[in-house]
Formats: sequence, C-alpha cells, structure tokens
Amino acid sequence: MDVYGLIGNPVEHSLSPPMHEAAYDELGIEARYVTFEPEAAAPAIEAAETLGVAGLNVTIPFKQDALEAVEPDDLAARIGAVNTVAFAGNGPVGYNTDAVGAVRALEAHGVALDGEAVVVGAGGAGRAVAFGLADAGASVRIANRTVERAHGLAEAVPGASGHGLDELPALLAEADVLVNATSVGMEEDRSPVPAEALHEGLAVLDAVYTPIETRLLSDAAAAGATTVDGAWMLLYQGVEAFERWTGRDAPVESMNAALRARL
Repeated sequence: MDVYGLIGNPVEHSLSPPMHEAAYDELGIEARYVTFEPEAAAPAIEAAETLGVAGLNVTIPFKQDALEAVEPDDLAARIGAVNTVAFAGNGPVGYNTDAVGAVRALEAHGVALDGEAVVVGAGGAGRAVAFGLADAGASVRIANRTVERAHGLAEAVPGASGHGLDELPALLAEADVLVNATSVGMEEDRSPVPAEALHEGLAVLDAVYTPIETRLLSDAAAAGATTVDGAWMLLYQGVEAFERWTGRDAPVESMNAALRARL
C-alpha cells in the first residue's frame, strides 16, 4: 500500500485527506493519505523518503523551508515555495501546485487567460497565482495594501506591474480576470474590492473557501461576473498533486464531491 501525506502545522482540519482518498477509492488504488505535524520541513521530508512515503503535500509554515530540502522544478523555484513533493529515484522533487490550481480552476469554468488579470495580494498565495497566470498568458497587475510589496513581486513576474489598492477601480475597468489571494473575507463579511468596480464580463476567483460564498463573490455575482469559489482552487491543486504522484488522470468529480462534503 502506498502512503501519501501532508506536513504542516496545524493540519488537523485539512481537507486534503478525504479529497485524495476519494481518488484512491474511485480508481482502486491501494493507498492512504495521512497528516504529520513535524517541527521542521527538511528532516520530515528526509524521513518520509527513508520510510518510502510516495509523495507529500506541504502547507503552512513549511512551504518556503521545503524549497531547500528538494530539487524544485522551474515554477516552484521562481515562486520560492513548494507545496508538493514527489520522491524520484534521485531524490525528492518539489512542485508548486497552488499556481496550477488557480489556473485550472479558472479554465474549468471556461475563463480565457490571455487578457488582463488583477491579483489582489502579494503574499505567498498571491505570488503563486501571479506566476501561474503569467505563465498561462495573462498580463498580470498586482494590487497590494503595501504597494512596495506589489512592486517587488511585479519585478519577478514576467510582464507584471505593481499597484496600490486605491488603483483597483481603474485596473478592474480594463481587466478580464480578478483573483483575491488575500484572507480578506474569511473572518468577516467584507471584500477587498469595491463592489462598484466589478462588472459583467469579469471572471472572479476568490482563494478564500470558508465561507464558500464570500462577500466578494456575492458582489461579483450581483454585477453579472463569472464567479469561481476558492474550493475549486483547492481542488485543482490537489488534482495536480495526485497526477504528479500517480501519473494517472485524477477523478475530478469524486474529489470535488468529497471536498465539498466537508465544507
């Protein structure tokens, strides 16, 4: 039986185990998905490889530290964070499926990514999303409360530009895609984006998935925009990890049903 897992702290409320185990059950794969709360990333990854663990996901606070314990692929190296580890014959290889998760979530809803995309937030999630969208062909505009962080990230992302939150109305007037990569809307009923800046023809992805319908998504729906809740990004980062590990197409519908049953 193969064992896959998640390292982070805390991980007791993770939605990854039911999502991945639903995939194993659907495809008849003899495997289990377990969680670990180590004190550090590097020794945990080394121990997992020694014990024959087939693959790991990595979450807060270890995504940056894991980068130093693996051979990252190009995207993970550019983002500066690893959230998926595969154990190849010549050592652990690191990937960042958060970036791919955002792109696949939007594409699954028929959203074209060859126009202008606005990313709100320049932290870890914003960094992954910005690189993912740029690689998919979008012209990325990064808006952040601290404008210096937006400029710093924009310098690393090809073709991107950095802005303050006060510029959002002007940016969104020309945008095709909006992604909220901050935690605004998770703990309270508010949005990082003025409702009047949203419009029909815009596709809006909120990385927040609790609640599943945030104030931003509610405002976007009222404006006639396409809405994509954060559970889709969570789903597709897991789908990407599963496919990296197993080399098989993930049973997306089964994984989605298991995920949403826990939300």
